[in-house]
Parts: sequence; C-alpha cells; structure tokens
Amino acid sequence: MVTETITAQTLLTGLRGFSSIPPFPNDVSCVPLLKLSFKKLQDGDSEESNRLFEASKQLGFFYLDLRDTLEGDSILEDVDKLFRIGEQLFDLEVEEKQKYDFSGQKSYFGYKGYGKAIIDKEGTLDRNEFYNVSKDDLLALSPPLPAPSILAHNRPLLSSYIHSSHSILSLLLTHLNQHLHLPPGTLTSLHRLTAPSGDQVRLLKAPPQDPSAAQPALGAHTDFGSLTLLFNRVGGLQVLPPPSPASPDQPPEWLFVRPLPGCAIVNLGDAMAKFTGGLLRSNVHRVVPAPGAQATVPKYSVVYFSRPEDQVLLRRLGGGDVIPELEPGDTEEAVPSREWVLRRALGRRVGGNVDEGWSGTEGMGKGR
Repeated sequence: MVTETITAQTLLTGLRGFSSIPPFPNDVSCVPLLKLSFKKLQDGDSEESNRLFEASKQLGFFYLDLRDTLEGDSILEDVDKLFRIGEQLFDLEVEEKQKYDFSGQKSYFGYKGYGKAIIDKEGTLDRNEFYNVSKDDLLALSPPLPAPSILAHNRPLLSSYIHSSHSILSLLLTHLNQHLHLPPGTLTSLHRLTAPSGDQVRLLKAPPQDPSAAQPALGAHTDFGSLTLLFNRVGGLQVLPPPSPASPDQPPEWLFVRPLPGCAIVNLGDAMAKFTGGLLRSNVHRVVPAPGAQATVPKYSVVYFSRPEDQVLLRRLGGGDVIPELEPGDTEEAVPSREWVLRRALGRRVGGNVDEGWSGTEGMGKGR
C-alpha cells in the first residue's frame, strides 16, 4: 500500500543523522513542548488547531511532526542534504568564508564568523559561525549576492527548502488567523513568498565545548521575525518559560529543548507578538553547550526564518475581536519590518548598537 511505503520512507528520513551522534541524555531538565502533527493540521483537525493556538499563546515554542506527509518527507530529505552542505561550507578556509561577510554593506546576509557578534549587553562574544541565504536572492527578487561555490551549485536545493518551509509556515499562519478572528488571508497576505522580505535560510555551526565552561554560543534573545523553523540533531537550545501562575514569585529556570527525529522546532517571533498586542508569545531562548556526550561533537543546524514583507508595519492588527485593543492613552511603535530586522540583526554584530540589537518584545503581554 502507498501509506506503508510513505511510512517506511518517513521513518528512514526522520532518523537519518541522529544515529551518528551521541544520544541526548535523559538526566537533564527539558521543556515539555507540545508535539503537533503537520498531517492533522493539513487535514483541518480542529483539536490540533486548538493545540497550535494554545502553544502559540503559552510559550510560543512547539514541535511540528512532519512525518507521514509527502510535503513533510520532502523537506526532511532537503534538510538532510543541507546538513551535509553545511559541513562542507564551514570546512572552507576562514579567509574564503570571510569574503562573503556583507555586514559592512549593512546586510545581514552572507557569512558571520566566530566572535563577530555579541551575546549579551556586557559585550561577550559569540561562539558560532553561520551563513544567511536570502530568499529574495534565490527567487530573483533582488540582485544576486556572491556566494561560495558549494552554495552557488546548490541553489535549486535551497530554493526547494524555501518553498517547502514557506508552505508549511503559511499553513500555521492560516490556522492562527482563524483563531484570531481576522479576515481570511490577513496573516498570509503579510508573508507572500513573491514579495521582498527578510526571509532567509541559515546554516549554522557551533564547535564542541566543555559544558563546564558554561559559555553560551548565543545569548538570551527573542527572534525578530514571525516564525522560525529549526532543524537540529545536537542539543543546546534552551528556553526560559514564563513564571508559573501557581508560583509567581519563583524565578523560572532555563530548560533544554530535546531534538526529535522527524520534527522541526517552531517558535514565534517578535512580529507575531506585535501583530497580536502580546497575545501570542515570542519567548526568550538561548544556545548553550550541548549536554552530556553531545558536547563532544560539532552542532549543526538548518533554519528558516519567516519575516513580514519589508514594508509591513509591525503593529497590532485590526479587523478581529480577539486581539486586545490598546489601553486608553497608550501608544505603540509602528516600525516597518525591514527597519526592525536590520535594527535587531546588525545591532548584535560587533560595533553595532547593542541596545537596539537586544531590545525585543520580552515585555509584551501577561507574564512577560
């Protein structure tokens, strides 16, 4: 049967890459994220849709199980290839990679090397390298940027990953749109694939690190776009849950997010918090050394960042009865998406404006 063939292939694709690294330990505290089924959301399952809305309000982080769907299998196969491309990319000589650092041109696309960004307001340098690939570049919406041959030769693969990621995240936006009682298509109309935006693919590498050193690779922050689709196999991602209503005076503790085969980790960013007046949550997170034996291997990640179109104003949306209205006398900043992204992204680079780089939506909504 066709279903059996898809399931067998899904199992193989979902586990690929996990068997070659040490297992994530069972003796560390992990956040109990909801695991949502992409298949059920595709099928319009109302209970799964409700779970998505609750996860987006409570923590803004959840697993998305992509198995048992043709579109999910396709992106998992693309991700597996991109992990291998990331290994080859970061094996290039430093001098070669630095040719593609475009931060001097006020661009956050291209290469960022070790220690070229700050992870806190004290100026501590980061411990990772990454390469940002522009969606607009790959879809010919902007002039092409120079790129290493390993990326230039794999533009079709990167384009396939972008199309799949955008499609998956558009489905999530459609469900959220319904729960927010917004006019049909409101959220997806702010995130059109063919419109200029800050959407990007990120390939990332963090080196092995002794957990006792306890230096984060990436400090506490919120994402500054709409939705993030993360694929990782080695741990290190942590979230800081909001204070518990049952123990409001007890400070929350950082908790690991366990990587799961066949699943993406999805989180909401600042744009969704701004669009909803803080009803949906953009949660603080960071990246620290992986726990246990996983700390002995490099950490690679493949990410898609979805952001509103460049000219969209980041402010609460009207047209529904769920998003809270501004209190009398209150005002809110309405900044264009492109300006917000540049402010946050380049503010974290060495020599940038630290206050702008680290000022997100942490204070929006209850319990922030």
